[in-house]
Amino acid sequence: MKVRKKFDIKKISLLAKAIRRNSLLMTARAKSSHIGSIFSIADILAVLYGSILNFNPKKPKDLKRDFFILSKGHAGAGLYVALAEVGFFLKKKLASYYQNGQFLSGHVSHVKVPGVEVSTGSLGHGISIASGIALAKKIEKKRNRIFVLASDGELDEGSSWEAILFASHFKLNNLILIIDRNYLQSIKSTEKTLALEPLKKKFHAFGWNVEYARGHSYLDLYKKLNKTNNKKPLCIIAKTIKGKGLPYMENKVAWHYKSAEGYFLTKGLEILK
Repeated sequence: MKVRKKFDIKKISLLAKAIRRNSLLMTARAKSSHIGSIFSIADILAVLYGSILNFNPKKPKDLKRDFFILSKGHAGAGLYVALAEVGFFLKKKLASYYQNGQFLSGHVSHVKVPGVEVSTGSLGHGISIASGIALAKKIEKKRNRIFVLASDGELDEGSSWEAILFASHFKLNNLILIIDRNYLQSIKSTEKTLALEPLKKKFHAFGWNVEYARGHSYLDLYKKLNKTNNKKPLCIIAKTIKGKGLPYMENKVAWHYKSAEGYFLTKGLEILK
């Protein structure tokens, strides 16, 4: 669909660290949750905004932009940091996250937040919205790519599978779905909640191209996100670790709801400095 952007590992690495460190501070200050979910996708966001997406922070609605939708809107703090780091708004505004009367809400919102395409957080909506945008751009014969990042847990929603079937039927080869496959939901594992496996075979059966990616490998993500599409939408199942980056948080379901305080905040900032 377009020429590859340069793979800049230094830029991506710095962005990933900024996403983790600032999100940790923001959620701790606000006493909000979902930090484990944010850390799970930090490297994916860093690769997207560091070397994949076509965007202009000075013109957020540029007609030639790639679209990005964070379907797992509860990880919105991570997206806000990424947007601030690449210039969509001033970094100092991150301090207003989750504060009364401010616009950086806990679940991601597009209201007065440049760079956010749609408000999300009611799980299962993002894939549907992205599919609709992708179809519209194909009808208009535009070359925009539409990326959507969804949690594995929200695949429990029937609306997700309706959209997955819709995208295949209309051959939406401009649509790239990234599944944050960390195997943990809000209470317990995905497989104990409502088993998803064999997930790759399910997407194949629905008519998609499917790739696995190492969700914390910048290079592997870059390669898979730049795969050439033919006549099918592309699903990338990114194998991740919830809480990746802080050993005390990794693979711990409790950090879906906890925010870092006291020792956990101090230790986290020390590790991420």
